[in-house]
Amino acid sequence: MRRHKLSSGSLFTFLLLSSVYCIAAQPRVAVLDFELKDLTPAPYIPAEIARAAGVKPLLEQALAKSHYQIVHIDSSDIAKAAAGPGYLFDHHDLAAKLARTVRADYIVVGRLHKPSYLFIYLMAHLVDVRQGKLIGDYISEVKGGAPKLTLKGVESLAGKIVKTLSQHADRSRNP
Repeated sequence: MRRHKLSSGSLFTFLLLSSVYCIAAQPRVAVLDFELKDLTPAPYIPAEIARAAGVKPLLEQALAKSHYQIVHIDSSDIAKAAAGPGYLFDHHDLAAKLARTVRADYIVVGRLHKPSYLFIYLMAHLVDVRQGKLIGDYISEVKGGAPKLTLKGVESLAGKIVKTLSQHADRSRNP
C-alpha cells in the first residue's frame, strides 16, 4: 500500500509540473488596438470607431481559444512607441521592441481600413518579437457593417494567424 501512495504522489507531482510547463510553454501574444483608417467622405463616425475598438478583444478571445497566452501592453507605452498613426504597423522592429517589454513572443499590429461604405479590410501584421521581423501579413475583407460580419472577419483573421503561428513553431522545433 505504501508503494501505491508514493506512486500516486509521484504521478501527482508529474502532472502538476507538466501542467505548469504547458502553461509556460504557451506562446505569449500581444495584440494592439486596431487603428481605424477611414477614407470615406464622412470618416470616423462613432459606429466605425466602436467597430475598430471591438476588433482587438474579439481577436484576443479567438487566439486565447487556440491556446495562446494573451499579454497586454499599457496604452501609455504604446503611445510612447508610436510616432503617429500607422507607425507601429509600418515599423515591425519597433513593434517587436515594444512587445519585448511585456515578454511577448509575438505581436499583432492591426488596422481597420475602410475605403468604402460597402466594405472594410481587417489588416494585421504578425511580428516575431525575438527576430523583430514580420512573419505574417493578413487581410480579411468584411462586406457590410453588421457586428456578426465583423466577427466573421475577425475569426478569419484569427485562423490565418493561428496557422502561421503553428507553422512558425514547427519550423522553430525542426530547423
